This record gives sequence, C-alpha cells and structure tokens, in this order.
Amino acid sequence: MRPVAVIPVAGVGTRLKPHTNTTPKALLSVAGQPILGHILDQIAAVKPERVVLVVGPGPMGDRLRAYAATRRDLDVSCVVQEEPLGLGHAVFQARDAVGKAPSLILLGDTIVRADLRELVTDGSKVAVKEVDDPRHFGVAEVKGGRIVSVVEKPEHPASNLALVGLYYLEDSPLLFESLAKVERSGQRTRGEIQLTDALAEMIAHGAVLKPFPVEGWYDCGKTDALLETNRSLLDASTNHVERPGVVIVPPVALDPTADVLHSVIGPHASIGARAHVRRSVVRNSIVNQDATVEDVLLEHSVVGENAVVRGGYQRLNVGDSSEVEVS
Repeated sequence: MRPVAVIPVAGVGTRLKPHTNTTPKALLSVAGQPILGHILDQIAAVKPERVVLVVGPGPMGDRLRAYAATRRDLDVSCVVQEEPLGLGHAVFQARDAVGKAPSLILLGDTIVRADLRELVTDGSKVAVKEVDDPRHFGVAEVKGGRIVSVVEKPEHPASNLALVGLYYLEDSPLLFESLAKVERSGQRTRGEIQLTDALAEMIAHGAVLKPFPVEGWYDCGKTDALLETNRSLLDASTNHVERPGVVIVPPVALDPTADVLHSVIGPHASIGARAHVRRSVVRNSIVNQDATVEDVLLEHSVVGENAVVRGGYQRLNVGDSSEVEVS
C-alpha cells in the first residue's frame, strides 16, 4: 500500500518575523524555491497515494492552498488545524485523510537530505541524526537496531540521536489511537500535544520503530538557519546560471523571470521571480519574488516579497512589502 504523506505547515514562524507576518514559513524561499517545494520534490520520488497539508485557518492557510494547487504532479489536499496545540495535534487532524495507509510525516520547515525511497521500505522508521546537544530536540534511544524510547527535549538525554522531523509509520491506526490517547489523557509536553509522546505510546504497545540515519538536516526556523540552508542546497545543486550583463559567482539560483543587470550575483545568492536587481552585489543572501534591490552591496541578508532596498552596504532582514532607503 502506498503511503499518505502528511506535512504540518500551520506554524506561525515567530522566529522568522517580519517575513512570516505575511508569508507562511513553509513558503519562504531557499535555493530558488519555497521550502515546501523542496519537500514536495522529495516526496514525489516515493509516489505517495496523496499528500495532506495541515494548514492554519485564514489567509496564511489560503496561500498554502494556492501553492498546493500548482503541484500538478501530486494529489495534494489540505486539512485545517484550528488551534496551534502542537505537532501531535497537527498530525491528528490528518487521521481521516490517511485512514489505514502508511503515514509518511515530514515537518514543513525542515529539509532533510535522505533517500525517501529507502525510508519507506522494510518497516517503520524514524529519521535521526547525531547532535552535540540533544536537549533541544526529541531524542531516540536505540538498542539492538530498534528504537526503545523517545523523549521530547529531555534534560538528561539517553543518547545524542535527535529526531529530525521525518517519520515513516506503517501502522497508522495505532499512530492515531496513540495520539488520541495522549490528547484524552491531557498529557502535554512543554504545553503541547507532542508527536514524540505518541511514538512512545506506540513503542509501549509493541510497535517496532527502526532508526533511519540521514545525511543532512536543515531546520529553516530562523533567519541564520534559512541562509545556511540556502548555502547548503546551492552547494549541492548542479544548476549552471548565465545572464548577459551580470557577473555570476556560483553557486546561484536565479529565476528566469528576474530582471537583473549591471550586478554581481553570488556566491550563495538566490534571486526570486520578477525580482529587480540593478548595480548591486548580492552574495550569501535571498532576494524574494517581486523585490527591488538597487545600488547596494547586500550580504547575509533576506529581502522579503515586494520589498524595496536602495542605498549602501547593509546587513538586513527586511519583511514583505517593506521599503528601505539608505543614503
């Protein structure tokens, strides 16, 4: 049976403001396309039965629905998480859409470098990666090639294996029964209904979960992390970019519709659709769609949609529909 992919994308992205005041976190651009676009590209390789986005209510959810409708290669539907009660609560909203099919769960603000085709074979798996300080993550303890315990952000971790936000669970009915039990019991970890607590419940009921080590893990939850992800993905890209009147210092992602002239772009720069760049140097930065950048040296910066930046050298974090002039 083919899996159903579940992607929670209802988070408000507090650490990425001002950009997330007007743009859903999953639609922020890295390496030439939205975070969600990279995730859906990976999912397409496993040919899921369908993809379920768990969106928030209101305009942000509407923007995610609109983006989902552009993916003609996948059957994408949306369910609404009316209240932000945690990752476990978000996944639980997809129970009817998943049914008895295996669940492939991916976080909407995290890009994982892994072969998902390998993930969805030979039993249930939870992706993990060794980290220096696992206290900030869900943590897995492994014995005999299987996960024997999982704990969300423990003060005294049993291992340094962090859960990276990628799960393949064959027994979806048990997953949703475990989530329902966590919700009914009033169990909350750091004030939220956690998926990690449901996984612990599954293990207690005899579910076999195997660790799945990943090569790379990019959490796009903060501006610095967004730029680091942009760098890493561009380094792994094989795209060759040329443009008359522009000096390209690879690696670069330059949308074909971007209007760029008399500028130096790169390294590690992403220029979005219909962006306007003139007489500027843009490196290690993301310029989002419909933004204007003129007469600047821009480095380690993120320029939001429809923003305007003119002037001298700056390090900026400019939200959507803003205007900055530096003389």
